[in-house]
Amino acid sequence: MERERFSSRLGFILISAGCAIGLGNVWRFPYITGQYGGAAFVIMFLIFLAVFALPILVMEYAVGRASQRGVARSFDDLEPSGTKWHWFKWPALAGNYLLMMFYTAVCGWMLAFMVKSITGTFDGLSSSEVEGVFNTLLASPLEMAAYTLITVAIGVAVTSAGVKNGVERVTKLIMVALFVVLAVLVVRAVTLPGAADGLAFYLMPDFGKLFAGGPSGFFDAMLAAMGQAFFTVSVGIGSMSIFGSYIDKRYALTGEAVRIAGLDTLVAIMAGLIIFPACFAFGVEPGSGPGLVFITLPSVFNQMPLGSLWGALFFIFMSFAALSTVIAVFENIMSFSMDQWGWSRGKSCAINGVALAVLSMPCVLGFSVWAGVEVPGIGNIQAIEDFIVSNNLLPLGALVFLLFCTSKIGWGWDKFLAEANTGQGMRYPKILKPYLRYVLPVLIVVVIITGYAPIIQTWLA
Repeated sequence: MERERFSSRLGFILISAGCAIGLGNVWRFPYITGQYGGAAFVIMFLIFLAVFALPILVMEYAVGRASQRGVARSFDDLEPSGTKWHWFKWPALAGNYLLMMFYTAVCGWMLAFMVKSITGTFDGLSSSEVEGVFNTLLASPLEMAAYTLITVAIGVAVTSAGVKNGVERVTKLIMVALFVVLAVLVVRAVTLPGAADGLAFYLMPDFGKLFAGGPSGFFDAMLAAMGQAFFTVSVGIGSMSIFGSYIDKRYALTGEAVRIAGLDTLVAIMAGLIIFPACFAFGVEPGSGPGLVFITLPSVFNQMPLGSLWGALFFIFMSFAALSTVIAVFENIMSFSMDQWGWSRGKSCAINGVALAVLSMPCVLGFSVWAGVEVPGIGNIQAIEDFIVSNNLLPLGALVFLLFCTSKIGWGWDKFLAEANTGQGMRYPKILKPYLRYVLPVLIVVVIITGYAPIIQTWLA
């Protein structure tokens, strides 16, 4: 069977960016930026993005393009004879499945809040009343299941139409709409009375704030920036290498990775240009935690003229961001079955679609019927699934790609470099080899260890 291809370079860039652009950009990034002092933290994040996440992103693309396969067969095709790198395909598949088992439910929250905003549910409500609406949604298994299944159905419908006619076509529309809505919201936010203080907080670096808590406070901020940079481009479970397998060799991969990471970061920064001016304009604490999006912002929009419109647009934008990731990861799952077992696209979509619909239900029920199922120090079912993916499979997978592309018992540095630098554009710097071999693996291990630190403290308390 001939390998499917993107119809254009723009399609590859927008779809890859769509996979990277997710709720972490517009949910996690703004509130941790608020917690760690604004612009100074943003600069630290950008540094870590360049030295930490981008090198591994290029490696995922190179493995995909060189093998012309997704993670199901890429290591089989590229590994030296007798080695077992291909075993990683199974943790990678598990990571994609686990990610969608809770991400489809979270995307369902966005769709629910989009509908509630459009229908005026939040009109005139205070923050505590908005929180009540959110808690009622979580505690309603039928409503939660309905929105989650709608998300799964969208993902299956788009991927079943193929790479060009489904994934590429729909994701292009979603990404264009996402940026249009985002631009409109930014203009509205920065023109609010009192928005200037929010812009100053966000855009004017004050490095003293990073050291306000002493050395431990700076260390916490550094770890947060490192973690955000690592997770924002979705490396580690092959969800990016699949798109490398759909492109030709006309362009070197470093420049493509920079463009994609740039679009991903642009969305995160523009989300901050909405949230911080709005928070300062209406006296809301910008570091108020994960509830910032679902509880604080709807009440902020209520205080604006035409608040229902701005709230609806914001959650339309959030839904687009979530759906772009769902479609991209669904494509990785469907492609895995096609590459590994030779299934047709239709069969792959039918079997995986049913499996994803069923396996997403524990997360849905974890806020109501199964709310008592928890792991101390981690939380409920959704938190457990998120922890397994974010704190284990993603960083461990990134370490696998890194070692595979730099070690003699893997694909090797020379072969990786030749693939990455094939085509026109930015070259992958050869000088990075010692850093990639000896420093970056240590940084990834630090990310893994720090992810466990709060849990260990809870268990020992």
